[in-house]
Amino acid sequence: MNDLLDARACGIAAAVSGQAQRRMRGWAAKYPGLYDKPEFDPALYGTLAQAAAFAGPWYGADQLDAANKTCLWAFGLDWLVDYQAKSEDEVTALIARVKAVAAAEAEPDDELTAFLAELREDLPQDPALRALWRDELGVMLDGMALEWRWKSEGPRPDLDGYLANADNLGFSFVFFAHWIANGAAGDLPALRDASRVVQRVIRLLNDLGTYERDLKWGDLNALLLPGTGKDAVEARIEELMADARRLLAPLPPEHGGYMRRQMEFCSGFYGITDYWGAEL
Repeated sequence: MNDLLDARACGIAAAVSGQAQRRMRGWAAKYPGLYDKPEFDPALYGTLAQAAAFAGPWYGADQLDAANKTCLWAFGLDWLVDYQAKSEDEVTALIARVKAVAAAEAEPDDELTAFLAELREDLPQDPALRALWRDELGVMLDGMALEWRWKSEGPRPDLDGYLANADNLGFSFVFFAHWIANGAAGDLPALRDASRVVQRVIRLLNDLGTYERDLKWGDLNALLLPGTGKDAVEARIEELMADARRLLAPLPPEHGGYMRRQMEFCSGFYGITDYWGAEL
């Protein structure tokens, strides 16, 4: 779990990333109506797989399956909510269906919910862990709905309000799917607190990296909020990174180190590109 990876360790992480990318493309192939779009190009699968592999270079591909599978599902959900939904009623209905399938209260009725049911069945049978998974999913879904209203109907929030809704990004949901799949050990309240701060950092890093695309796609972005400019966003990132490192430091390396490396991976990644493929 060294901070600096030597060439051999980079090769191992790259190999795990390659294995994970192939698995991702296999999962996506089962749901062509959701993923057979130019925006889901090979680079998207590759860079998502790299994010997990280089954040946790001590993990093999099997141990990263839950993170990668959940992340891929969340990208499909994000596409439907942010770029396909044309009304708040459509968003509300979609989220209600997802919550019902997550709770096994309804049968899947489309590819998104069929894939979600697959994720649900991958979970251990422990009721408490399944409840945590549904809770994290619900927070993400509610965050997506709120952001859709902000984007489509307004009024737009200030930066503090925007960051309070960072669960719409889905980092914490994906992290806890990974945590559940790999033993679910450790101080859950401390992990949740740390994950929320890391999530806010990544939310802002994402916004810096996707600003031009968000302008073209009509998406919400911190740089488009009233009275918020690049300097303010970069200053907030620095503050939040310091808070995140403080909260992550006492956590076990497989948890705190994984989240810290995710955050720092995103700092480098979003300085150059973003995950989505072809433009609309």
